[in-house]
Amino acid sequence: MESKVLEDLRCLRVDQVGSLLRPPILKSAFVSFLKKISNKQELYQVQDRCIRDLIATQEAHQLPVLTDGEFRRLNFMESFGEVAGMDQWKARWADILQALEEQQIEEVESTLDLPERGAAPVLSIRKPVNQKLQLVKNRPLGEYLFSSDLTDRPVKITLIGADRIVQGYDYQNSRSIYSDIDEFLVDVVSIERQIVGQLVEAGCRYIQIDEPAYTRYVDEHSLEAMRSWGEDPSETLNRSIQADNKVIENFSGAIFGLHLCRGNRQSMWHREGAYDKIAEILFNNLNHHRFLLEYDTERAGGFEPLRFVPKNKMVVLGLITTKVGKVETVDELKRRIEEATQYIPVEQLALSPQCGFASNIPGNLLSQDDQWRKLDVMLETADQVWGAVG
Repeated sequence: MESKVLEDLRCLRVDQVGSLLRPPILKSAFVSFLKKISNKQELYQVQDRCIRDLIATQEAHQLPVLTDGEFRRLNFMESFGEVAGMDQWKARWADILQALEEQQIEEVESTLDLPERGAAPVLSIRKPVNQKLQLVKNRPLGEYLFSSDLTDRPVKITLIGADRIVQGYDYQNSRSIYSDIDEFLVDVVSIERQIVGQLVEAGCRYIQIDEPAYTRYVDEHSLEAMRSWGEDPSETLNRSIQADNKVIENFSGAIFGLHLCRGNRQSMWHREGAYDKIAEILFNNLNHHRFLLEYDTERAGGFEPLRFVPKNKMVVLGLITTKVGKVETVDELKRRIEEATQYIPVEQLALSPQCGFASNIPGNLLSQDDQWRKLDVMLETADQVWGAVG
């Protein structure tokens, strides 16, 4: 029975990346908390209520795997948020509060036609550590336990990848604690393994690692920045692959996805470039079961790199954009899936949005209605292509 559950998850024909648009009542609760008008317990109560509603809504839309929308997080990286020694988050609260107030909390109407390139956010949050890293609280475990108690359907948990954590680490000013990046990365991987192990033990059967950092190896601006910091991109890429594999090593009780995108903050993007430069090394060396790949614009290039995907791996085509409100059609999505089958069998393919709808609290600039219509089109397309969404 357990093996069938895992195989069904491995072969899911539709997926969602994780975050969903926060409703206005939840955004207001965050603002009240940030302004110290309300306390943490009052924020938790609103989060609980919104997550209950969200789980019920996802079930009503017949999504086969659910998430809590990342409704408890500041942004998608906060799965690593309660770790002593590394505080990247306090400085970000002010930015989030400003963005929320500018958005005026209300339901967003989609006005964007083409998303814009944003500044690379990681540059503003590189910080030194103040002690050896230590896990204080497994926040993703609490997220899973609450949500899984509300449904009989599988609940997926998203975790930030090791390479993305390293990007936010000011190693030059942390040498008194960690002699080099490799020593720091050992502790990062150890903490990630603690989080994963406790999730699997609690019954979580689908864990997604978010690694948008891999796309910096196809973006010329990012590569130039890496070299200016004294990093060798080839060495860094190999180190990152080894770390991501170590995080999931020997956890046979779960399916692991790995998500790549080119940035997704309030409808902005941060990188561009096709997968060609990294496809062969990533697809053949990463041990994850499912690759969730951004493919909603020309910035991601063509489907040719999918020829390197091993036959025992699934590719989840992120053809549905979460950055603008225009809803894709079933015919458009079917045509793009057919294009992909020139390089990979349709049996190895699945469908999803290219990223979450709200990688931070403010979220992307489209409406709740846009979001759910996009997910419905995804389900309808999968039904026509594969005959089932499970």
